[in-house]
Amino acid sequence: MSGEIAVLVNPAARGGRSRGLLAPVLERLRRGGAEVSVILGESAEDALERACTAVAEGPDALVAFGGDGLVHLAVQAVAGTDVPLGIIPAGTGNDIATALGLPKNALAAADVVARGRCRTVDAARIGEDEWFASVLCCGFDSRVNERANRLSWPPGMAKYLVAMAQELRSFAPIPFRIDLDGEVIEREAVLVAVGNTRSYGAGMRVCPGALPDDGLLDVTIIDAGPRSRFLRAFPRVYRGTHAGHPLVTMRRARKVTLEAPDVIAYADGERIGPTPLACEAVPGALRVLS
Repeated sequence: MSGEIAVLVNPAARGGRSRGLLAPVLERLRRGGAEVSVILGESAEDALERACTAVAEGPDALVAFGGDGLVHLAVQAVAGTDVPLGIIPAGTGNDIATALGLPKNALAAADVVARGRCRTVDAARIGEDEWFASVLCCGFDSRVNERANRLSWPPGMAKYLVAMAQELRSFAPIPFRIDLDGEVIEREAVLVAVGNTRSYGAGMRVCPGALPDDGLLDVTIIDAGPRSRFLRAFPRVYRGTHAGHPLVTMRRARKVTLEAPDVIAYADGERIGPTPLACEAVPGALRVLS
């Protein structure tokens, strides 16, 4: 790729440990003759505004250098446009990059961007103007996220383990109303996940059959049951082998509406807001360099 590449950077990715990768990545991108600019916002809102401004100017690609949270931000800027999205996985989980078959090595991912080969995939739209690329979650996992975000210690992924242990002590099943293309399911559940791709949370394959280009969203419902049974079943999510468990229901739909009291939804690991909310698969909404 010899045109213009805008690189959106999260310097805090991996607790700042990815900063040393940035200069070699930029050098690799420039090696093919590309004009490379760096977008570094003072906040998430500022970074998104700058990314949208860059996309409006029609670069050959917007590249996210960071983890799933930064990719989520970049998706807001490029979804529904002709500007391709490149991903340099430099975060903790990198579930979106994995789902798209991108190399884990940052320099190898930069080579993918430099080759400029595009693939068209779906994205999911929440309401009118919010997008996600991987998984939207509601229930136990989103409450763990809420709790973890209030913790100042321990750092990194360890705080999610602490938050999970704390949440388990008080968690109660949630009454959900789920609308799948007009079919309504009402039941008490532990969590509901809606996947454009299969995994979130650094490898939790909650929607193991989800494909990013089939025009559908995969919905995983984990029903309420004894806490001990849930604790035995939940680790299977990391391998994607929970699909056959009696507490688990898996469906597919184009449009999904979720309602549940006092539940905050997260998508791509980012806080979206309270339910009710509706999301739908938008076929071909993203062009990605892969």
